[in-house]
Amino acid sequence: MPPSGLALADSRALPAFLLCSTLLVIKMYVVAVITGQVRLRKKAFANPEDALRHGGLQFCRSNPDVERCLRQATPGLGQDLAQIWLGLSCGSPKPGTQRVPSRAHRNDMETIYPFLFLGLVYCFLGPSPAAAWGHFLPFLLGRLLHTVAYLGQLRAPVRSLAYTVAQLPCASMALQILWEAARHL
Repeated sequence: MPPSGLALADSRALPAFLLCSTLLVIKMYVVAVITGQVRLRKKAFANPEDALRHGGLQFCRSNPDVERCLRQATPGLGQDLAQIWLGLSCGSPKPGTQRVPSRAHRNDMETIYPFLFLGLVYCFLGPSPAAAWGHFLPFLLGRLLHTVAYLGQLRAPVRSLAYTVAQLPCASMALQILWEAARHL
């Protein structure tokens, strides 16, 4: 048990943080599974050992369908996870656009990892449950919408708005953390 003076020990905000954080990590895993399924279907492997296991070194290659937003799939029983999870239609991405899975993963890492740090430290400040939910839920919803907009190539400004909605709570938490830290110097 942490020392009694530690606000986290009595934090009523922690359950909200744990729920939202866990859902975000699961979302990241889902994007990774979607990427793997498309690689298998298109026989386009990034590593020679994977290509050898699935037919030979000729399959150690990139594929436009894999590198795009994972939208491509064969209709019917072979629908890929992206279509099931996101409800996307079959077919090629819009002309002139290209979204690679690594970009989706990188964007998640650039935003979700800082949220995990900021959210946990924010719980140490002892916010009310309502204030905590007011920070954690918009971030979660913004990131979910951002992923759907990114993989589904939704029209602008959906993705930008989702990004902004998710970043505002992070900015608020960061400022509150800085303020509290500066007060105790």
